[in-house]
Amino acid sequence: MQLKISKTLLEKIHTHGEESYPEEGAGFLLGRADATSRLVTEILTLTNTREDTARHNRYLLTPQDMLRAERKAERLGLDVIGVFHSHPDHPNQPSEFDREWAMPWFSYIITSVHSEKAIESRSWRLTDDRARFVEEIIQVNSKQ
Repeated sequence: MQLKISKTLLEKIHTHGEESYPEEGAGFLLGRADATSRLVTEILTLTNTREDTARHNRYLLTPQDMLRAERKAERLGLDVIGVFHSHPDHPNQPSEFDREWAMPWFSYIITSVHSEKAIESRSWRLTDDRARFVEEIIQVNSKQ
């Protein structure tokens, strides 16, 4: 599976992670998916509403956030295809907490942010049996 995203949108994800630092930043990926690839055409950034003491290594997406994402996607003729979030001062690999809360049909872009600077993003999909994540190739397009 491959995740396609424009350089501009990936930069917006990086900026959100940097602005959220030292807390995790998060949001939704909107676009289209088929059997072989996913195309991100819009993002929805969110404020991390997790309790203050946990925001450095956890984010919270509420049912209201999901509804906002679904409504925005519907207005644009798109689907909610995933979630992005940052890992402040940690690798861009899913944690056990990420696995426990993930949905197999979503893509998860995780951006490592060190000292207020986004370093690198990787994308992951949870297997159908929820046992582990597999990495998706991110194809960054210059247009959009």
